[in-house]
Amino acid sequence: MTEPYDLITMGRIGVDLYPLQTGVSLAQVETFGKFLGGSAANVAVAAARLGRRSAVISRTGRDPFGDYLHQALREFGVDDRWVTPVDGLPTPVTFCEIFPPDDFPLYFYRRPKAPDLVIHPEELDREAIAAARIFWITGTGLCEEPSRGATLAALEARAKAGPTVFDLDWRPMFWGGEGGASKDGGASGAAARATARPYYEAALRYATVAVGNVDEAEVATGLRDPKACAQALLERGVELAVIKQGPKGVLAVHRDGRVAEVPPTPVEVVNGLGAGDAFGGALCHGLLAGWGLEPMMRYANAAGALVAARLACSSAMPTVDEVEGFLAGR
Repeated sequence: MTEPYDLITMGRIGVDLYPLQTGVSLAQVETFGKFLGGSAANVAVAAARLGRRSAVISRTGRDPFGDYLHQALREFGVDDRWVTPVDGLPTPVTFCEIFPPDDFPLYFYRRPKAPDLVIHPEELDREAIAAARIFWITGTGLCEEPSRGATLAALEARAKAGPTVFDLDWRPMFWGGEGGASKDGGASGAAARATARPYYEAALRYATVAVGNVDEAEVATGLRDPKACAQALLERGVELAVIKQGPKGVLAVHRDGRVAEVPPTPVEVVNGLGAGDAFGGALCHGLLAGWGLEPMMRYANAAGALVAARLACSSAMPTVDEVEGFLAGR
């Protein structure tokens, strides 16, 4: 095996087609930009942009969009060796509408089934997963088999060998309906959360870090108060709970009693959709560097703010110089 990766992520990948006109619905949009997308891919890109050696475990269709994603990953310096094609399934495409500052509807095209949900346990490089300095999984990977079994198998192989991050990544449209996300999915609310919670709890037993917003933390814990959510996540097995609160900033609580509450970093928002992934990549950067909670949260907030002020997700991920320059100007 080669030198261990700083970060291996596992989960969703696809093509983002973002409108180049803002403040109008898709019915009025005339031109789009094409970008690498998907939370697991974006976090790997965000870490790579900060100088970390990263790789992603996912799958695409055997089609030109799949070819594009491999090309984009390589251009961003992300190892794509574990991104493999699935015959007969198209590479997913995601559209969004852009209504700054806080309305960015997403439209996922993942039928009949997304290739990133066809990761099989026997395909995993368990040695590499165990050796990575950080391993990152997402809630979407738990929504359907065989990805669910593969995600839990990867976590079991990892066995908390190092920081193991569970991105709570709640997408209710992937969970509802009889037959699972690829059948009659689309239901949201309490029924979808109840379906997801046992799988979230199973993943939390293997994770050392949980990160998500209040809605996502509610899926895992049944609670909505940020401090109560953080405590409940710690009780479910993690060492660090990070609760993103939007305009209220971010709360980080460690099992050893350390707490950091960091206010948001104000920017003029262009597209908020990539901010969470930038935050995640910067969080990994801080964990690898051994930073304290408060400087790590401030850095991650700044990375997220920089992306929120830009149109794209993956190609908008900031470099170390950009984040440090931004923080210096605050």
